Amino acid sequence: MAVVHRVYARALYDAAKDEGVVEETREELADFVGAVRDVPELRAILRNPQIDPRAKSAALEAITGGVHDIVRNFLKLLAEKGRISEVEEIERELERLVAREQGQITVELTTAQELTDEEARAIVDQIVKASGRKVEATRKVDPSLIGGVVLQAGSFRLDASVRGRLNRLRQELASRT
Repeated sequence: MAVVHRVYARALYDAAKDEGVVEETREELADFVGAVRDVPELRAILRNPQIDPRAKSAALEAITGGVHDIVRNFLKLLAEKGRISEVEEIERELERLVAREQGQITVELTTAQELTDEEARAIVDQIVKASGRKVEATRKVDPSLIGGVVLQAGSFRLDASVRGRLNRLRQELASRT
């Protein structure tokens, strides 16, 4: 993530926090980024360097009528500074920043078979208990794990899968010979 993305995301977060609208700001920016992804014409306009930044700003003014002033002004600022094409990266950084500020961690649970909601909730509850933080979990299935679970939270990885155990055993046996 580029430093500029962090700077813009931090500025937006601080402004939203001062106004008490962090969650609304996060949601509205995410909705806008979703629209950019879903509407190729909008994406083309925002990413076209030949279109004058003031024209992009005026277009944003027209399409962000129901959006909070902080978000509308932020998008217009990005357009005027020639950074509107980076709004997706800035939104991802804002999501990380909000999660960190709220003490939330994102965990990916990878299992050999699909987890039931109860099983996933039990694992998440153990992570919450151990970390003392809010946990948002995504689930993924990888049959090559054979069994067990792999937890990925940022750069931290806990491999409690059968495949992982077999690989560690193989390495241990190889190092003894």
